[in-house]
Amino acid sequence: MKLLTITTLLLVLNINLLYAKNEKVIVKHKINCDMTVKYKKLPPTTNKFSEIFTNGMFYGRLRVNNFGYEKENLSNITNMTIDNYITGLGGSFVYKTAKINGFSFTNGLYGAKTVGHVQSTITTFGQNYLQYEENKNHLKLGRFPLETFLLKSNDTKMIPNTFEGGYLEILSLPKTELKAAYITKQKLRDHENFHHPFAYGDNQTTPHSQWSQNDDGGMHRGLTLSKLQQNHIKDNIIVLEAKNGTLPHTFFRIGYTTVPNLISSSVIEGTYKLKLDKGFIIMPSLRYMQQFDNGAGAIGGANLRNNTIGYSNPNSLASSLIASRLDIIKDESSIRFGYSKVDDKGDIVAPWRGLPTAGYTRAMSQTNWYANTQTYMLRADYDFEKARMVEGLRGMMRYAIQDFDDKKPGVQADSKVLTIDFIKHYSSMPNFYTKIRTAFVKGESETENFDGTLKADPSYHEVRLEVNYLF
Repeated sequence: MKLLTITTLLLVLNINLLYAKNEKVIVKHKINCDMTVKYKKLPPTTNKFSEIFTNGMFYGRLRVNNFGYEKENLSNITNMTIDNYITGLGGSFVYKTAKINGFSFTNGLYGAKTVGHVQSTITTFGQNYLQYEENKNHLKLGRFPLETFLLKSNDTKMIPNTFEGGYLEILSLPKTELKAAYITKQKLRDHENFHHPFAYGDNQTTPHSQWSQNDDGGMHRGLTLSKLQQNHIKDNIIVLEAKNGTLPHTFFRIGYTTVPNLISSSVIEGTYKLKLDKGFIIMPSLRYMQQFDNGAGAIGGANLRNNTIGYSNPNSLASSLIASRLDIIKDESSIRFGYSKVDDKGDIVAPWRGLPTAGYTRAMSQTNWYANTQTYMLRADYDFEKARMVEGLRGMMRYAIQDFDDKKPGVQADSKVLTIDFIKHYSSMPNFYTKIRTAFVKGESETENFDGTLKADPSYHEVRLEVNYLF
């Protein structure tokens, strides 16, 4: 297969070029499994104003992303293959000042240059915020990454998703984490500028205006900026969230996210950890999300793509989602069985890179929170290093069966998804890692709409190769 052959050659080439022995490297920050940045070493506290900048710290990241995409249309009318290959070269430089009287400042510059079918350059200050810290509690004002149930940085491409506003995190309570945020702007991963967080661009006098505001895959295309302005609605976001692990072997999360006068949602989630004989661990989890329509349905309709045929109430976005999973863990391996079901009402709206079915049934690049969608997933993880097979190598496989509503033309056809990921770290170069992700999607090609036309075949293949160096 051409796509896999090219990716394999790129992987070998990048490893051979960048792999080098360096035992003196200090790991100042790392990338977590959920693709968020965690700072392991922070600037010191100072009592002198003159040392705020001299005692600050730089955090650098060099990044290469290679993307390959093949889409096949197997309908009875046409038979064509669309191939896309692109490479992204870039990285980031983040500077944190020393802390004085609890105050500090962070500024982050991100850049990317693409080579391939689309050639462009993006440069943006994705972080620019003042922080006050006291007794493990943090207050941020400005532009920053954010990790809540529906709002996430989601750093899977070249530039993370960041937000503008205020953010309070309280960590001083025993086994409890509290978060509150007020967001006025957002910058998506492929955008240079901050924009409306819950409005789709539709300025007819501006070229490509549909990409000027929130054009995320989970954004509602009917909630346009002009419609919100006509109704004198500001699309600011309020987030309240709490996590607690007080009960033995139990973890709870509750959250509330709202865009006043448009839409809001609440979530409750619980996980229980049970240790069995012979090293087995069983972890069942349950998530329930309720979406409330506070006026968005009347403006944009029940479907994310403006096609409300087949919806019981075409002008309502009220809906709910339930998801469950069971993890079975033993030493270096784990298996997850996941299931999710969206109520047959309105679509779930989630355009801030926090994915409602993530961790349960969502596979790479999939949107499976349309109305009346059921998804079944099997996931397997294996730590080759823990098994003493290959140093620093971990792998993950996901297989999902996505059952969409055939009676809704605004929803895609059913599909089966297989994803395979590998990530490799190197002990001799702790700041360097490589990651390869593959997706193989096979969709139904004979699903008919009400008028006899066929739904688009969602089949495609995708490969992503990522090389990172942190310093």
